[in-house]
Amino acid sequence: MDPFDAGAGGLLRQPKAVWATAGASVVAFMGIGLVDPILPSIAQGLNATASQVSLLFTSYFLITAFAMLVTGFVSSRIGGRKTLLLGLAFVVVFAGLAGTSGSVAELVGFRAGWGLGNALFVSTALAVIVGAAAGGSAAAILLYESALGLGMACGPLLGALLGNASWRYPFFGTAFLMAVGFLCITVFLKEQPKPARRTSLLDPVKALGHGGLASAAVSAFFYNYTFFTVLAFTPFVLDMTPYRSGAVFFAWGVLLAVFSVLVAPRMQARFGSLKVLGGSLVLLGADVLVLGYGDHTTAVVCTVLSGAFIGVNNTVYTELALGVSDAPRPVASAGYNFVRWFAAAAAPFFAPKIEEWSNVHIPFVIAAVTAVVGAVVVFVRRDALKHRAEELETRHATEDGVTVFAG
Repeated sequence: MDPFDAGAGGLLRQPKAVWATAGASVVAFMGIGLVDPILPSIAQGLNATASQVSLLFTSYFLITAFAMLVTGFVSSRIGGRKTLLLGLAFVVVFAGLAGTSGSVAELVGFRAGWGLGNALFVSTALAVIVGAAAGGSAAAILLYESALGLGMACGPLLGALLGNASWRYPFFGTAFLMAVGFLCITVFLKEQPKPARRTSLLDPVKALGHGGLASAAVSAFFYNYTFFTVLAFTPFVLDMTPYRSGAVFFAWGVLLAVFSVLVAPRMQARFGSLKVLGGSLVLLGADVLVLGYGDHTTAVVCTVLSGAFIGVNNTVYTELALGVSDAPRPVASAGYNFVRWFAAAAAPFFAPKIEEWSNVHIPFVIAAVTAVVGAVVVFVRRDALKHRAEELETRHATEDGVTVFAG
């Protein structure tokens, strides 16, 4: 079955509420890569170093990680719709304020507030899409990954187009687009039923007591260090104009979207989820290593190519995290994201510091190692992940019209 079939249960036949939430999700994910092509411009405009500007990612994801413990607590009390709107409101306010920053410290602080809003929105959006989408969780996850990929692709492009005039404009642009998303959610999304049981602040941490979920989270932690070394540190290494850098990361995002939505499910069906994930992590490590030691052209090619591996990894990790344990999906997602976003906060901080302490190659060597460590965790903990992985393979095999024989 083609997941994009417009028939009943197809990915393209969804309620307006789902499309409104997915559309706002695109803009939310755009905010992650938005600053990529303008990082050098921000450094120049605010007279800051690469390591100082990289704190834009660190503050954003550090707050996001801790906020994951709060999102379920909030949404189970005020409802999914109000939580989405609260998150969007935070992003509109703090993205707008970021554009008015007069120093790196102010910009970093506003990005932290932006991260809180994004955490409230993104984690709740996945639960809302899964709950409201036609076609069950499979279609919902593909739709969510499509939003992620499209946002990751368009973020750098928007950042380049607006940032070429001024590094401040992309922040104002994001605030405007999120305000549009706020209006769409207000109009099209009805209040979601509240969970029968309220989520406590510690429920996501308790969920990590499940061996499978903990294994997925730890592996994703190492993978995310690699991911965000590419996303946050590579723009300084490429040292290109906003337009050129935006084009590179747009191509990167397109590959991410294509491989997460179209390629990953088919690879899972044919080769098995854990083999696909482990192999993709190893290939990502090799790609990043070549990126670090190649010439400028090679670095550009490897940056774009990394999007393919990242797209595959994102899809498999998301599916494992949502289904490997018996915890409710929002709780499992919060616990998983609580762990992995710490690496997203660490990589942008440590990569430029490591370059200062050594040379430009070593941050990529470390990123290659962390990708391989993520694969090792998948291999060592395969029994804890195997049951869920087999379910995913069976489902994708049915969707693709092929038969998979478990070996």
